[in-house]
Amino acid sequence: MASKKSRFAQDKDAKAKIVKEFGLHENDSGSPMVQIALMTERINYLSDHLKSNKKDNHSRRGLLKLVGARRRMVKYLQRTDSDASRVEKFLKKLGL
Repeated sequence: MASKKSRFAQDKDAKAKIVKEFGLHENDSGSPMVQIALMTERINYLSDHLKSNKKDNHSRRGLLKLVGARRRMVKYLQRTDSDASRVEKFLKKLGL
């Protein structure tokens, strides 16, 4: 009998993978790049959820708040990071 991973365990693994890919070090969960990548992952999940649950207005509101927060974080990153090419490469990798 194969054991399925719980949704929480899957989220934890996905977050660890994102932190490893975009973080400055192993436990970097606070840098703007990691936060933007995590928000993008949640936005993609909520977008898929809303495609199959069109009347879920609570999730829609959460999605809109998350998109706004990500947009502000991207503006902050562009304003504060001295290496503009790194930021552009990062945003291109995320598809933004």
